[in-house]
This record gives sequence, structure tokens and C-alpha cells, in this order.
Amino acid sequence: MTDKKNKDSSNLSHPFRGTGGKPSLPQGTRDFGPDVVRKRQYILNTIKSVFELYGFQPLETPAMENLETLMGKYGEEGDKLIFKILNNGLDNPSKEQQVREEFEKVLQGRNTKAITERALKYDLTIPFARYVAMNHNQLTFPFKRYQIQPVWRADRPQKGRYREFYQCDADVVGSNSLINEVELTNIYNDAFRRLGINNYELRINSRKILQALAEVSGGVDKMIDITIAIDKLDKIGIEKVKEELSGKGLTTDQIGVIENYLNINGSNEEKLTAIKKLFADSSTAKQGIEQIEFVVNQTPNSHPDSYRDQTPNLIIDFTLARGLNYYTGIIFEVKAPAEIKIGSIGGGGRYDDLTGLFGVPNIPGVGISFGVDRIYDVMDELKLFPNAIEVGTQVLFFNLGAEESKTAYDLLQQLRQKGIASEIYHEPTKFDKQFKYAEKKNIPFAIIIGSKEIETKTCVIKDLRSGEQRSVAFESLPEFSFV
Repeated sequence: MTDKKNKDSSNLSHPFRGTGGKPSLPQGTRDFGPDVVRKRQYILNTIKSVFELYGFQPLETPAMENLETLMGKYGEEGDKLIFKILNNGLDNPSKEQQVREEFEKVLQGRNTKAITERALKYDLTIPFARYVAMNHNQLTFPFKRYQIQPVWRADRPQKGRYREFYQCDADVVGSNSLINEVELTNIYNDAFRRLGINNYELRINSRKILQALAEVSGGVDKMIDITIAIDKLDKIGIEKVKEELSGKGLTTDQIGVIENYLNINGSNEEKLTAIKKLFADSSTAKQGIEQIEFVVNQTPNSHPDSYRDQTPNLIIDFTLARGLNYYTGIIFEVKAPAEIKIGSIGGGGRYDDLTGLFGVPNIPGVGISFGVDRIYDVMDELKLFPNAIEVGTQVLFFNLGAEESKTAYDLLQQLRQKGIASEIYHEPTKFDKQFKYAEKKNIPFAIIIGSKEIETKTCVIKDLRSGEQRSVAFESLPEFSFV
């Protein structure tokens, strides 16, 4: 009986019990091994260098925000994907009935502070707006910031879509100038060119044009319904979009106007001609069209051909809606190369009064986001990562015994002082085992110091890629070129 009791207790306390004895991860999250982390850092550092090049400053905000900060900012669909955090103390037996009652309210779609007051951040934009609202008296405007942090969404995991993922944002607040939108298109272009993603598509539209569409096909009060439906066009097709609009109370004629709008195609110039004709009497549409024309036509023809070849792959796309409610002007979305079926790898837009949500009105802004996890998948599939970033340690000193390893360690530290990533095998063992260790870690150079080398104060450097080796004096080793 005692043994059985102890066995049961062991089962209850073991951290991996309840999953067949195997540890697991929550759905939609991932571990990253050294090779993957190195590649992710390559992406992040590349994007960060472009942000810095354009004068943006770094910022970080907490992983969690007050629930009231996030709720109601992303539209009905977005609010459903916010990860809420349960309050502490909900396991108090004396409050069990109260907790049950409060949970019932939550299940009915009502938020209650008795159950949850905080949530994991859904994106970086709303926390940034909160930061600006709290610190606007100390900031110098226009304030240009970039932010690289994880965010969380209670979405259904699938290829290219995760519940925990990194975002890289760049935003400018305190300026209405469309020069900022032009800058952001070039940030996208510079970053993707540096990463080797040359055939991306940067799609552009204006919420002003979508507002005009709502005005002529159902009224401004239908704006959200229309944009949410249009935003699903790529996923569900035109017929399903029409069904959804019909379900929102739009008439056949109104849906017909929207269908004509969505069928606009051709070159950028042809699309602008068609939209001007469709909305000839709309002052709202005129504002949006002027915004798009400014951004698309900003690069002067006087630039040399070599520069024009590096301008953004801008495509006007009137089907682009971006369902988030806070956008008010130009909106962007970056499409991955067509051969990679992964969808959007970035997006953003203008929000003229986002800080007004927090009691500080009249601070306009515009920003973009990079979908780092999807960018990684694109680069991995297209084999765009440089081979050099897969190498961590450059040099492995073999361990041939106590005296040999002591000598090797002194030289090892000298290489580290020169910035050469080096390590020594942890124990003396057979050559074959140490060679296999270097091979598995992709270490390109091995340094061998035996008793003979100690006497002659030389070491053998072996290039493990080519098999070539040479003898080098101890004093010359720090200047050796490990390439």
C-alpha cells in the first residue's frame, strides 16, 4: 500500500505526467535551436540596420498590457484573438462560487475584472500608441521608433501562422506628411533587397477609397462590414464575399458596385484611371487617390537607372482592405514571392488619431510591420541564407592531454581577444571523436597541439573543409587569417 501511494504521488508531481511521459509545447509555439536562432538574428539584424539607417530609434514595451488597452482596437475579429490572462488567486476555495459566476460572464462574451484584467499584446502598434499617449510631453515630434518583440494571438495554427511570433515595426508619429509613407516603402525595399527577397510585391491602397466605396454602397456605417469582407477575398473568393455582404444587409445593387470595384485590374496607371471614373463624384475617394498617386509617383525620373532598379515593387491593389479599424489613410501589404504559398510577410498603414483612444488626440501616425517568422520561412524555402551565418565557432582546439590543453587554452584566449570564435574540446579523447564534433558543429578549422608542437612552439592548423593543413608558430597564430 505504501509503495503504491508513493508511486501515485510520484506520478502527480512529475512535471511531464499527463502527456504520456513526454514533454510538449503549446500549439502554435516553437523552440528554436542554434542554427535557427542564428538565421533569425540575421533577419532581425538586417531589418534593424535599415531602421537605424532611416533615423528610427529602438523601443520596447511589456509582454502584457491592461485588457482595456487592447480591447476594441482591432475590430470584432481581432478582439477574439487576444490572449487574456487570468487573475491571481482564482484557485481560492472560499471564492469558488464567485469565480464560477464571473466565468459565466466571460463565456457570454463579457469582460470582468474579477477574472481578467490583463492580456498578452496582440501587436506592437497599440502598445506603442499607449506609450506615446503616456509620454507625449517628453517626446520630440515627429517621433520615429522601431520595435522588435514577440506578440501573441489565439489564432488557429497553420503554415506561416503561429500563436507566438515576432514582429518588427517602424512607426512615425506626429506628422501628416506623405513623405513618411514614401520612407516606409523604401524601408521595405531596402530590407527585402538586403535579405535577397527581390521579387516581393508591396501592395498599396487607401482607406479613404474604401470609405468612398462604403458611402456609395451601403453607407458609412457599413464601412467595417465591407472592409472585413473584402479583406477575406484572397481566402474565400468573390462569391463568398458577396454572400457575406448580403448577410450584412447590403442590397444586390450595392453588392454589384462592390463587385465592379473589386474587378478593377491592369497596370497602376490603368487602375487609377478606372477608380477615378468609378468615383468621379466622391471627394473622399479623391483624397485617397491623391495619396496613392503621391506615393507611387514620388521617385523622380531624373534618377539614374541603377537607382530606379532599386525602387519598391509598388502595386496598387484596390482589393487591399486590412481589417484593423484604426487605419485611416494609406495602407500597405507585402506579398511573398508568388512561388512561395505563404501570403503576407508585412503590412501597415496610416492612423490619424490612434493616441486619441487613450485621451491624447491629434497625434497622427503611420507605420509598417515585418512578419519575421514568415520571412524566415520564405528565405529558408528559397535558400537565401548566407552559408557564413550557419558557422558559430570558427576554430576548435583539440584536447590531447593536460599539458597540451593548458598550452592550447592560452592560445585559445588570444584568438578570442582577436574576435575569433573559438573553443577547446572538453576532454582528451580519440582524434576521430573530436573530428566528428567539429563536423557536426560545422567548425571550419581545427588546431592540434601535441607534445612535439609544445617543444617547437608551433601548432598544426587544419582546414576541415579542404583538408589542407599547415604549421604556424604560437606567436603568429593570433594574426592567422581563418577564412
